[in-house]
Amino acid sequence: MNAAPADQIRLLDVQTLDVRLQQLAHKRKSLAEHAEIESLNKDLTQLRDLLVAAQTEESDCAREQDKAEKDVDQVRQRATRDQQRLDSGAITSPKDLENLQHEIASLARRQGDLEDIVLEVMERRESAQERVAELTERVASVQSKIDDATGRRGAAYEEIDGETASVTKEREVVSASVPADLLKLYDKLREQQGGIGAARLYQRRCEGCRLELNITELNEVRAAAPDAVVRCENCRRILVRTSESGL
Repeated sequence: MNAAPADQIRLLDVQTLDVRLQQLAHKRKSLAEHAEIESLNKDLTQLRDLLVAAQTEESDCAREQDKAEKDVDQVRQRATRDQQRLDSGAITSPKDLENLQHEIASLARRQGDLEDIVLEVMERRESAQERVAELTERVASVQSKIDDATGRRGAAYEEIDGETASVTKEREVVSASVPADLLKLYDKLREQQGGIGAARLYQRRCEGCRLELNITELNEVRAAAPDAVVRCENCRRILVRTSESGL
């Protein structure tokens, strides 16, 4: 393949722009905010699970407290009715009076036990409420950090995407001035060779594979016509000759 030396030089310009596009894509993909947001989202998921558990516990305690308080109220009402019957003097049988007094005493013990249960449940509910409040605050704090990191990432995206669009447009302009067959070969090699399809021959060294050409290879390059498209014998990339090639 043949191409004017100037066209081959422009191919290096295309390569420079392609490298920059690769760098921008890598930068976009490897922003520190990615790992930060991922880590924060894991923390947020764990905190939300804990919050749901605490809310469930608080809800269970609320139902348990409500039932215990109703039980206390029922026992209290029954004890009040029994006491009223006792105080009314309507019961004259000694045995019935004794039984009623025993029931009142039993209800008093039962009421005391139930009130202890209510207090114990209230303490657990208060602890659960404090846990809910703490976790709610922590969830809000982590969410705020996620929002901040997402905002920073968005700003970085905007900057990177803006430069990418500019470089892409420049690449289109420069590549349009390169012969189609040369550009096709370059693109094929670039895909095969990790993004580098053309490299400068600098001081007898290929800047693609970083290897110095041996005497035989140098002589072949020296003998090639100026418009001949030469390839590196080591990496097979297009080897572009300049005044600094050391030939």
